[in-house]
Amino acid sequence: MKYKIGLIVVLIFAVLQLFNNEQLPYKAPDENDLFSHFEENNQLQTLIVKNCYDCHSNQVNYPWYSSVAPLSWWIQDHIEHGREEMNFSMWGNYPKDKQQHYAEEAIELVKEGEMPLPSYAFIHRHANLSDEDKTAILGFFRSMETGN
Repeated sequence: MKYKIGLIVVLIFAVLQLFNNEQLPYKAPDENDLFSHFEENNQLQTLIVKNCYDCHSNQVNYPWYSSVAPLSWWIQDHIEHGREEMNFSMWGNYPKDKQQHYAEEAIELVKEGEMPLPSYAFIHRHANLSDEDKTAILGFFRSMETGN
C-alpha cells in the first residue's frame, strides 16, 4: 500500500512538471534602470541589486528550484507581484512623485523588516540585512524622498 501511495505521489509530481511556468527572461539594465539615474556607488548598488532585484526588476537570477512545480508557480507569482508593486528596471519611466512614493514605501518596509521578505531572506541568507546595510539602503532612499 505504501508503495502505491508513493508511486501516485511521484506520478502527480511528474505530471505537475508538465504545467510549469515559463520563467520571465532576464533583461540587461538599460537607461530606465534605477542605477542609471544616480551617481555610481558600486557597494550600494551591489547591496540593492542582490537584495531587491530578484523580485523588483527584470534582472531576475532564478535559483535552481524555481523550475520545479508547484514551487515554480509560487515563485513566479511572487516575482510578478513584486514587479507590479515596484520595478527598478522601469524606474526612469515613473514620474518623480511616483519615484518619491516608492522611496517612502521602501524606507518604511526596510525599517520595519518587511523587505526583503522574511521568506526570501530565510532561503537567501545574503538578504538578511545587517544594521549597516539597512542604514545604507535607507540613506539612499531618503535622498530620493527629499528630492536630493
